[in-house]
Amino acid sequence: MSRNAPHLPIAALKGLATAAVALVLSTASPADAQDRQEMTGEWRVFAGDQASTKYSGLDQISADNVGDLRPGWIWDAAALDAATGERPRGFRATPLKIGNRLYVSTALNQVAALDPGTGTLVWSYDPKAYAFETPTHGGLGSRGVSYWSDGAGNDRIVFATGGMQLFTLEPETGALDRDFGDDGIVDLTKGLGREIAREHYNMKSPPTICGDTIVLGSIVNDLGLTRQMPPGHVRGYDVRTGAMKWIFHTIPQEGEPGVETWENGSWRYTGNTNVWSWMSCDEDLGHVYLPLGTPSDDWYGGHRLGDNLFAESLVALDADTGERIWHFQAVHHGVWDYDFPTAPNLVDIVVDGRPIRAVVQVSKQAFAYVLDRVTGEPVWPIEERPVPPSTVPGERLSPTQPFPTKPPAFDRQGVTIDDLIDFTPELRQEALDIVEDFVIGPIFTPPIVAGHDDKQGVIQLPGIIGGSNWPGGSVDPETGYLFVQSATYPWVTALEAPNPDESDLAYRFETWSRQPPGPRGLPLIKPPYARLTAIDLNRGEFVWQVPHGDGPRAKVNALIGDGTDVGPLGWEAQSAVNGNAPLVTKTLLFVNQGFTPDDPDSTQLGVMRAFDKTTGAVVWEQPIDTSPRGAPMTYLHEGKQYLVLGVGGGDSPAGLRAYTLP
Repeated sequence: MSRNAPHLPIAALKGLATAAVALVLSTASPADAQDRQEMTGEWRVFAGDQASTKYSGLDQISADNVGDLRPGWIWDAAALDAATGERPRGFRATPLKIGNRLYVSTALNQVAALDPGTGTLVWSYDPKAYAFETPTHGGLGSRGVSYWSDGAGNDRIVFATGGMQLFTLEPETGALDRDFGDDGIVDLTKGLGREIAREHYNMKSPPTICGDTIVLGSIVNDLGLTRQMPPGHVRGYDVRTGAMKWIFHTIPQEGEPGVETWENGSWRYTGNTNVWSWMSCDEDLGHVYLPLGTPSDDWYGGHRLGDNLFAESLVALDADTGERIWHFQAVHHGVWDYDFPTAPNLVDIVVDGRPIRAVVQVSKQAFAYVLDRVTGEPVWPIEERPVPPSTVPGERLSPTQPFPTKPPAFDRQGVTIDDLIDFTPELRQEALDIVEDFVIGPIFTPPIVAGHDDKQGVIQLPGIIGGSNWPGGSVDPETGYLFVQSATYPWVTALEAPNPDESDLAYRFETWSRQPPGPRGLPLIKPPYARLTAIDLNRGEFVWQVPHGDGPRAKVNALIGDGTDVGPLGWEAQSAVNGNAPLVTKTLLFVNQGFTPDDPDSTQLGVMRAFDKTTGAVVWEQPIDTSPRGAPMTYLHEGKQYLVLGVGGGDSPAGLRAYTLP
């Protein structure tokens, strides 16, 4: 059995034959679910459907007319939030379209219903998540709400707040369901098996609903100063009553499978190992798929020796019982903050003539791990390859890490001298001089203690935001193509011994760690700094890859000074984290982009783009005066297709913008 064998329980092994028959005989699939949505033009799940495809079969907006898109309406979320007296952060929510309403959450965790044709507010509900005396970790924010229906006239809007409240609302009126939980509210600080403090937790991603179960992960503080941190256990709740049905210990507890991978009893106190993104669901199988993160401390594992299951793993659970079906660990004993940052995509593919129900997990590492979602077996071999050891006292890394053989990595991995910029000989020499102060090496080069061998730290690539981040990938169920945007974003990782009066950790992430400096304000590494990649999942090969955005194109052209145009270089950093989830339709690929302009007088903070799905060519580009932060979505209302995205927050107007044809 390989190191990453699925470790199927007996019940799952007995069910494999049944599952195999179901694979052949079942007429339902994520693609079929999408067909049903196409008929109504709705958007009932945060990522388009339970499979997280971010796909819509609508085709009214096409390459022939996308240039005619015009603003349809604007909804000002700031006006709603302003009544609270609180200052909201960036607006990152994606609305749902169900029937004759849009449903959305605000940065201050209010829930609103809007008219889909005008953006007019119909009702709002304020759970006062901002009113807790102790603020939650990272401040309030939200990516959206969820929806449940039993198909027999009972339905609810489901929301989990940054104040650790879970509740459901009546969709027509916004009334709180008082029969849910304790007088309408479930306190999510309870039931984790350890005493936890509210300030270490948060909820920003929408709940995942699989069947009649609400499945919840959490955001957990990953910058703690103690070994004792809150766990990121995943829980399932009854959607009708709010009763907790099960808990899956992402850090195994005594007597559970995997506990031996947390040496010296470190499972008792280590925290995190959480799902901070949303999850995907295959309702035919009854499986929910968990993309799990790094344990505490993110950068030093001397207090948690061992492989640390189920950290940085994709885990399939029975959504009704919480029983583990299979798991795949992508990083053993992680010290690189390589969380799985986004829900996996579920898509049916055909490989060498064999139909496969696949699950595709894109990662900060810039790998796309493609597995059979019934069994957890890799579709193409994933090899354990040697990686460098650590020089940090007390640390013991895994000697190998998993490397997919297909598809290729979709962004740059590791740093060599050949990766440094070379637009001019002078810039090249400056880059060489800079890198002398740092350790460089392949992916999985471990952190060092700052000052070791007179080096400031390790230039890690991909860095803390990826590769890919929470926007993740999208898939076209008709072609089996995966579309993913990514960033080439290096990060300096270094450790320091903290003040023993403040921390019981031997080492922690050095507080000044940052992006490495580059020559004359340019990035240190060669472009592109952001890219879009299309991958044929039936073959495990690239279809196309293009830079995403101009980046510092004008500045580089000026430095070269001979009239050379280097072409699009791609925007870094914000490209990975600000609202750039790809939206695939029957006709186009939409990917928005937020950035900081080179010109300080520019009012442009973002751009909307449509791409040809088959070539990656830009079909349409529209500058906007605010930052697109929410994942875009599309729907049909009264015969007209709308394109909607969440924008702004901070110093720019926050809310939704809708675009449609004249």
